[in-house]
Amino acid sequence: MRITRAIIPITLCVLLVSLAAPAQKRYGRTAKPPQTAVVSPIDTDALKGLLTQQRERPLLVNFWATFCDPCRDEFPELVKINNDYGSKSLEFFTVSLDDMSEIKKEVPKFLDAMKAKMPAYLLNVNDPEPAINLVDRKWRGDLPATYLYNEKGEIVYKHIGRVNIAELREAIDKVVKKGSS
Repeated sequence: MRITRAIIPITLCVLLVSLAAPAQKRYGRTAKPPQTAVVSPIDTDALKGLLTQQRERPLLVNFWATFCDPCRDEFPELVKINNDYGSKSLEFFTVSLDDMSEIKKEVPKFLDAMKAKMPAYLLNVNDPEPAINLVDRKWRGDLPATYLYNEKGEIVYKHIGRVNIAELREAIDKVVKKGSS
C-alpha cells in the first residue's frame, strides 16, 4: 500500500513534466543559450595567408582591441559596412590585438554586443612586430588600423586611428564591382 501511494505521485510528476516540456517549446519558453562570437587565434603565418590568398572581392581588415576607445567607437559603423556590402561584394575580417587570455572573454563579449558577423581573429604571437610589418612597414601598431585591399592584394586605402566612415565607404565603392552587392 505504501509503495502504491509513492508510485502514484511520482508517476503523476513524471507525466506532468513530460507534458510541460513540449508546451514550453510551443510557446517559445525554452531558453536558448546566447550565441557567442567565435574568435580564432591567428599567428603571423596564418595572417599572411589570409592577406595574400587569391580573392575575387576586395578585402577590408580592421585591427582593434577592446581596451582601445577609438576602436570601440568606430566598431558599430564597421558592422554596418559589413551588413551593407555583404560577403558577395566585400570580404571583411577583424584582428584583435588583445591579450590571448581575452579570446573567450572580453573579445567575444564585445563582438556579441556589437552584433558583429564578420570573421574575427585574435593575434596570437609573442612579438607582434613581424605581423605589423607584414601588414604595412610604415604601421607601428597604433590602433585602430583599417586596411582595404583590392582583388590583386594591393592596399588601396589605409587609415590609422578612428576611420572616417564616409571616406572608407567611398574607397570601398571604388573597388567593389558595380552591381555585385
